[in-house]
Amino acid sequence: MRPLSRSGAILAIVLAAIFVAVAFEAQRGWLAFEDTSILTGYLMLGLMIGLTLFAGRKRLSMVPMGRASVWLTLHVLVGLLAVAVFWLHSGTLWPSGLYEQVLAALFYVVITTGIFGFLLQKVLPARLTQSDQEIIYEMIPAETANLRAAAQNVVLTCAEETGSDALARHYDEVLHWYFQRPRFFAGHAVGTTRAQHWLHHNAVSAERYLSEKERLYHRQLYDLAAEKCSIDLHYAKQSLMKWWLFAHIPPAAALMVFALWHLILVNVYAL
Repeated sequence: MRPLSRSGAILAIVLAAIFVAVAFEAQRGWLAFEDTSILTGYLMLGLMIGLTLFAGRKRLSMVPMGRASVWLTLHVLVGLLAVAVFWLHSGTLWPSGLYEQVLAALFYVVITTGIFGFLLQKVLPARLTQSDQEIIYEMIPAETANLRAAAQNVVLTCAEETGSDALARHYDEVLHWYFQRPRFFAGHAVGTTRAQHWLHHNAVSAERYLSEKERLYHRQLYDLAAEKCSIDLHYAKQSLMKWWLFAHIPPAAALMVFALWHLILVNVYAL
């Protein structure tokens, strides 16, 4: 992973200084028997509101509001500061009250999914650039359909030219399933070679039953299968980069609602 840029380093220093100042004030107040939860609580709420601005920045990408990379760095650094302030505010890793436990659980889910998504955004694009091709996510169904049609055409041509249905039977029994839609999602997502091994095993198994002329079509068929394997890899990794938001945004929205309700309750009972 690349080190922080100059602007990122400045942001990190500023946020670290803010935390040190808040921690020092909280320690001073605790020694003076003062209630420091107001300071840390309102800071925590402010940080949470700030974290939501990154989502707003993505939706307003056409508006000149600074580089997206700077906003992402700010989002990550503020998230880390929020973790430290949360522990400072609660005074423990896991609170005792039921309502506080719900808040803590939502907070940890949001932080965990945020870290997971950040790692995905940093690692997967580099992995995709190492593949043999580039493809837009929305075009994957059409590309899969084109490969399926081409594979069926190879099988039909082979049957017509050779008078043998051996390759056609192999396609129906093995590859028809494979060409229907993206396959081996889990393997492609985590970076295993299970799909490649599966293709190689079936290619070798079928080739021994084919004539020399049929093997020419057999190689064409498995070239198409290898191309689809690359498309499946893009589908799996690009899906992860898109779908992780469904595990991050709903808990984040719920956390904001619970935090605001917590603020209302604290102020009502403080009266």
